[in-house]
Amino acid sequence: MILLLRSRATPEQLEQMLEQHKFYIKTAVDIERQMLVGGGELHADCEEKLLDDGSRQQDIWAASFMPLTGKIIYESMVNLRPRQNRSMEILDSNIKERVVQVIIEFLENL
Repeated sequence: MILLLRSRATPEQLEQMLEQHKFYIKTAVDIERQMLVGGGELHADCEEKLLDDGSRQQDIWAASFMPLTGKIIYESMVNLRPRQNRSMEILDSNIKERVVQVIIEFLENL
């Protein structure tokens, strides 16, 4: 299930977001609006929810989160942008840190 979060997820919401992949959650984070969408099959599904909610493409970054280990993987086709990021992995350390902060705030230690 894909959920748009504006604050910390509940344990029930975390379980719903884990339904698709069991051990990890595909996420898209709006680093300016401090929002997270998690769940679903693809990062692009999460990105679409944020765009529908009014987020700007340039502010959306994707990562996968593994709740059991706390590991975050910063690779997604969503992150591949010729003018802004020339890799599937988030290259800018400042952007990466902002993504980490939102994921930890919304999903870690539930």
